Amino acid sequence: MTRFLPRALMAPAVGALFLWMIVPLLMTIYFSLIRYNLMQPEVTGWAGLANYEFFVTDPSFATAVGNTLLLLGSVIAITVIGGVALALLIDAPFPGRAAIRLLLISPFFVMPTVNALLWKHMMMNPIYGVLAQVWIFFGAQPVDWLTDLPLFSVIIMVAWQWLPFATLIFITALQSMNREQLEAARMDGANYLQQLRYMVLPHLGRSIAVVVMIEMIFLMSVFAEIFTTTGGGPGDASTNIAFLIFKQALLNFDAGVASAGALFAVLLANVAAVFLIRMVGKNLD
Repeated sequence: MTRFLPRALMAPAVGALFLWMIVPLLMTIYFSLIRYNLMQPEVTGWAGLANYEFFVTDPSFATAVGNTLLLLGSVIAITVIGGVALALLIDAPFPGRAAIRLLLISPFFVMPTVNALLWKHMMMNPIYGVLAQVWIFFGAQPVDWLTDLPLFSVIIMVAWQWLPFATLIFITALQSMNREQLEAARMDGANYLQQLRYMVLPHLGRSIAVVVMIEMIFLMSVFAEIFTTTGGGPGDASTNIAFLIFKQALLNFDAGVASAGALFAVLLANVAAVFLIRMVGKNLD
């Protein structure tokens, strides 16, 4: 009875959460297997795997998959390496550390669309942007970032927003590190790089795995930055899986193909997550 009562009390919440997750998934699977184009409502019926075949044979598909993986890998690498560096930099006490930490964390609370507009108009505009003015100051030709380097520009925008998240996680992890062990290693003659390699980084292993896993979940659906700045172009140069699904669903009005693409994105996210978590989490017990 003592075990049954807590489970009975949790059952409504667990059931509601299960339905909230499983119903959209089942509907997506259903729509991916039928013909459902909003511009041709009279065309109905069972499509089988035709929607999946249409999605993966789209001329933009291979480019979108490559761009998605490049975006994921680049942003995760930048945020993990940069986050560890910033966390180590502001770990030791110094005057104004609280204010510096607050400034470092604040970009994470900027909405993705606002972040994209900020970089598009304030930083990367080839005429009046900050980067253009820096180029002109040094006598160089300003770069039209969103036209010449569209995917790299999106990577910079997304990494700038997610770097504070990684930094915050790593700062928290460093606070729990045993300072006596570091002091003992220092007295035994270990230099800073040796302490970093054999003590600090292994201690941050769990935090790195958490950062990679969470960023993998959210970065797979990067859309606002691309839609606001490059529109997936020029051509398909900055199109990822999420934006390709958008084009199929809202530009081509094909809900069936878009649903097939969404399920493919789920599969891709799981495969990539398993690969990366195993790669960075080898030291997890």
